[in-house]
Amino acid sequence: MNNKQRQEPFFNRDENYGLLTSAERAAFLIDGEDYYRAVAEACEQAQRAIYILGWDVDSRVRLRRGDKEEETFGQLTDRLARENPQLQIYMLEWDFAVFYSLEREFWSQLSFGWMIHERVRFELDDMHPLGGSQHQKIVVVDDQLAFVGGFDLASFRWDTSAHLPQHPQRSDNDQPYGPVHDAQLLVTGEVAHKLGEIARRRWERATGENLSPPEQGASDPWPASVSVDFSRQPLEILQTMPAYGGDPELREIEGFYLQAIEQAEKFLYLENQYLTSHRIGRALEDSLRKAQGPEIVLVLPRHCPGWLEEATMGVLRNRLHQRLLDADQHQRLLICYPDRDGLEDAVIIVHSKLLVADDQLLTLGSANLSNRSMSFDSECNLALAADGDAERCKIIAGLRDRLLAEHLGSTQQQVAAAIRETGSLLTVIGRLGSGERSLKELPLEGDRSDWQALPGELVADPEKPIGLEQLLDYFGLASTAPPEDEQRNRRKGWYFLLALFSVLLLGALWRWSPLNQWLDVASLLAAADYVRESPMTVPIVLGVYLLGSCLMFPINLLILATALSFGSISGFFLALSGSLLGGLASYLLGRWLGRDAVQKLAGKKINQLSRKLARRGWLTIALIRIVPIAPFTIVNMVAGASHISARSFIIGTAVGMCPGILAIMIFEEGLERALRNPDWQTLRLAVLALLGGLMVFLAGRQLLLKKSKIDHG
Repeated sequence: MNNKQRQEPFFNRDENYGLLTSAERAAFLIDGEDYYRAVAEACEQAQRAIYILGWDVDSRVRLRRGDKEEETFGQLTDRLARENPQLQIYMLEWDFAVFYSLEREFWSQLSFGWMIHERVRFELDDMHPLGGSQHQKIVVVDDQLAFVGGFDLASFRWDTSAHLPQHPQRSDNDQPYGPVHDAQLLVTGEVAHKLGEIARRRWERATGENLSPPEQGASDPWPASVSVDFSRQPLEILQTMPAYGGDPELREIEGFYLQAIEQAEKFLYLENQYLTSHRIGRALEDSLRKAQGPEIVLVLPRHCPGWLEEATMGVLRNRLHQRLLDADQHQRLLICYPDRDGLEDAVIIVHSKLLVADDQLLTLGSANLSNRSMSFDSECNLALAADGDAERCKIIAGLRDRLLAEHLGSTQQQVAAAIRETGSLLTVIGRLGSGERSLKELPLEGDRSDWQALPGELVADPEKPIGLEQLLDYFGLASTAPPEDEQRNRRKGWYFLLALFSVLLLGALWRWSPLNQWLDVASLLAAADYVRESPMTVPIVLGVYLLGSCLMFPINLLILATALSFGSISGFFLALSGSLLGGLASYLLGRWLGRDAVQKLAGKKINQLSRKLARRGWLTIALIRIVPIAPFTIVNMVAGASHISARSFIIGTAVGMCPGILAIMIFEEGLERALRNPDWQTLRLAVLALLGGLMVFLAGRQLLLKKSKIDHG
């Protein structure tokens, strides 16, 4: 970089709009062994709050491997919450697209929300445009310490820096996997507090819940296994955020990359999972065409993991790869992948996302070199600018040399000495690469005409949110109506199809299923007698509750039928079990649909329950059960789509349903006699039973209301 550029700080307030802050201490954590262990150690020092933002979070992942007792992440968070009653743990994971289901923990919200302590809060983040994702990878402990980088606390990420072909600890959920390379930055000080603010804003945006900053504790959460790499340095927090829900678009990471590429003079070193960004690609092309410009080294995975990514992002990478080769008129480019002996068909998955420009600029975080990471996925990077400062120059160059040493099977000192001697990264990579470990040139594979013809950017790597119009065009379903009528006609068409499907479905159920007879008293009594004699009594009853809940059948009629069939004691337990099972089914349906869909189904007034449920937990669920303000199934779906944990939902449903079920059971005997033999005596018994049941119901209601007033003032 020229002298004029070095005289002014890179993060000039008039030109950059990231968040300038500072780190008291910092360390580069390279690969999963170091990162996962550091996270576990830091979390064990937490006093008040842990915030975790991720693309994926898995309760089953083991953070410290090789220890005598390999605790899973779920077990760790559960233990910490139980040991420290003042600790709150908040996890926010992308509400992922369905084609990622096989890669993730099935019903992770139940694993964290039900099987783990109540103060471990787990939520899915769906507050992003269609086609976007929550991709930030941040962990903050007490606003004193934070991690930012490419790592999720997920399965199939752990590895050592040796990246051995086979490793006994490199297995998750009984599935071994290949080597993985990634990087994270650990920081303390003001930057950690700022990252805590970002995490709380993201939580509020996703859940509607405003979290207060944690009180500062006296303990130091710095992990014992980590050495400090640098201290007391300015850092910039860079983000990508789409325009959504009234929030402005942020493209700070893209802006940094473009400036860094333009200003680099000697070396550009990049590691990334992808290479598909149009704007970054054009900037690299422009740099390569300069008569005097930097050497560019791009370290990528040999293949994109999985057939889906290889067929989409891999094909798009080939396009840009060819463009860069065409622009490399001065032989300054190396696109390569890490390799080592013994891998055979396996590859080292490069998952890190970083750039080093000369010894002057560094950024590391969650952002891929893809259109979506630069535009409308939510991303977070940290950046360091040397601005000519010798100590910061040493920090930046040191990370580059450390990474090259790992890939080349060398040492950081040897790499640094070779760069000083040759002045060329390309020469050093060719000289130091050994038979055991090396960086090999990435070949272009496949037919060029095939990957040039694929219009994959729209779905795989779009530059802006995907609209219905684009999807219809992409699949050849665009309307031929006049432009002014297209939107209105399309909306009416979707509404018509939805309404038609709903009418046909309900018509079929009530026309050809036993449901059309259940509201008849005589049929209820006949069904009660039949079920009582069946050898499959319990499965039938639970199945009816499950189906009835999903079809919005009146829950009180189901409870009444159970009481008529089984009497007071057995009927009570069967009705409670069936209510919990059916309630959980429609709760999970609400989870699957999400808040927006439930709002459309239930109406805006009903959907306002979401915020109350999040704040009050199980007690609100119990009160809604005993003072019903909406149908049973609607309440369940709203609870599922809101921010209440599955455990709170189950507890609240059990507590709230008990008085009503008990009241019906008390009323049942007199009612059945009145229905089978209607006369004045049986009717009098029915009235007395009704009064007794009502007293039980009101007593339970009063107890819950009293507890609510005590708990919430």
